[in-house]
Amino acid sequence: MNKRQLYYQVLNFAMIVSSALMIWKGLIVVTGSESPIVVVLSGSMEPAFHRGDLLFLTNFHDDPIRAGEIVVFKVEGRDIPIVHRVIKIHEKENGNIKFLTKGDNNEVDDRGLYKEGQNWLEKKDVVGRARGFLPYVGMVTIIMNDYPKFKYALLAVMGAYVLLKRES
Repeated sequence: MNKRQLYYQVLNFAMIVSSALMIWKGLIVVTGSESPIVVVLSGSMEPAFHRGDLLFLTNFHDDPIRAGEIVVFKVEGRDIPIVHRVIKIHEKENGNIKFLTKGDNNEVDDRGLYKEGQNWLEKKDVVGRARGFLPYVGMVTIIMNDYPKFKYALLAVMGAYVLLKRES
């Protein structure tokens, strides 16, 4: 392979990566969610969602949160967002809304998951609300997290393919 072909392949790879990033940033703008797509990592929402399901989220701030809705929220002190259902709404006279969540497959509500002393979630804690899903598509993500060597091998193979493939 000559230098010109190598440069072409590297630029092609860079274009693929930058296109993926632009699509992700575009989804963030369109959905209003900092993370428009998430993978369900546990069985706490079965039978509604199973481990490995891919959820599509929106997070429009003028849209009120209602009991029964499935939300993805972040809790202070935890890195990974949680996917659970809103079970109670507490609306104050000034219009502020607080709410309580619970996994469909869990015995108790989520107060034990919230930061110490916190009994309710607020809108600022919400990453997004489930609007659709693809069953089990996210299992690839779970496998890559559980087996990091598999992740690096897959990335190496994909990178090698993009860099070494011949244009016809």
